[in-house]
Amino acid sequence: MPEGPELHLASHFVNKACRGLVFGGRVEKSSVSRNPEVPFESSAYHISASARGKELRLTLSPLPGAQPPQEPLALVFRFGMSGSFQLAPADALPPHAHLRFYTAPPAPRLALCFVDIRRFGHWDPGGKWQPGRGPCVLLEYEQFRENVLRNLSNKAFDRPICEALLDQRFFNGIGNYLRAEILYRLRIPPFEKARTVLEALQHHRPSPEMTLSQKIRTKLQNPDLLELCHSVPKEVVQLGGKGYGLEHGEEDFAAFRAWLRCYGMPGMSSLRDRHGRTIWFQGDPGPLAPKGGKSCKKKSQESQLRPEDKMEDIPPPNKAPSRTRKAQKHLPKKAAVQQGEGTSLQQDLETPTVPEKGRRKGQQATTGRHRSRKKKAGTPSKGSGETSAS
Repeated sequence: MPEGPELHLASHFVNKACRGLVFGGRVEKSSVSRNPEVPFESSAYHISASARGKELRLTLSPLPGAQPPQEPLALVFRFGMSGSFQLAPADALPPHAHLRFYTAPPAPRLALCFVDIRRFGHWDPGGKWQPGRGPCVLLEYEQFRENVLRNLSNKAFDRPICEALLDQRFFNGIGNYLRAEILYRLRIPPFEKARTVLEALQHHRPSPEMTLSQKIRTKLQNPDLLELCHSVPKEVVQLGGKGYGLEHGEEDFAAFRAWLRCYGMPGMSSLRDRHGRTIWFQGDPGPLAPKGGKSCKKKSQESQLRPEDKMEDIPPPNKAPSRTRKAQKHLPKKAAVQQGEGTSLQQDLETPTVPEKGRRKGQQATTGRHRSRKKKAGTPSKGSGETSAS
């Protein structure tokens, strides 16, 4: 699922790809999308983008003299499980391009497309950030920090820290892989009470005798949890890539895989929180761990490799471990897990994986023909009805 860094990378891509392009005509929506029509048509306009937390704003700005005369229009996007932007030739649109902005003639026509395989993404022609979301962890750090520490009496902080980190009212931009990486770096048990973890930060003040450079050095060497909520997403943004743009295919996750230390990595343990989302961690899960929950430890890299793969897949010393196909399914890829629509800010849910059930006694095996017919009918898959705070 795209998290704060992915939305910021998407805004960077749109601004770079659309710089100098003139768009024209009406905005086109696919017939299968349940999102609203975009009431905008202009003979000439520019497109720009900005991001805040887990939302992206696209602004359509008519050029001087464009017809019909009208004000700029802003659209706010939430990417759901699989949203992204692509720029493609108008006569070769990518599959699942549910909103399309075409360049004006006479140059070869291009289309900026909002591509969403799962169709859980959403756009709002009102142009305003979703009410209730907290300050952005990337761009509004001081406001974000103050918002958290000022509201520690909120019942959201009665929950485990791993669940509180997904509450977009306070941690706008943090998602599943980021919470695992942040907690891992500080060796904080994921099921420790959130208020217990955060209250200590209210009284943490640097010594007034320290110089500014000493304060900065101390902060960099010993960051607290809220500082990591800002700096860890920033690291992902600095990696670049992440599947946005023609020069970075959707499978271009090599730098991201090498960056991961905890999420889905060999040797790590995992549990599901009360929303069914998997949290990866190392060591003690903490006092609020779900009762009866079984911690599954990620198998070592070596044990997952087939004999013919071992020589080419084992990385040289001091390199980040490569990921096998089995491990890759845990990556926060846009189309990794199905998820239902919704905008709950208290949760950022991932549909739990439903294990394949064995056939009942006497039940005939389903033929490939039956499977294809079922797929054709568009029957929704299991687990697609969960709510989301994307």
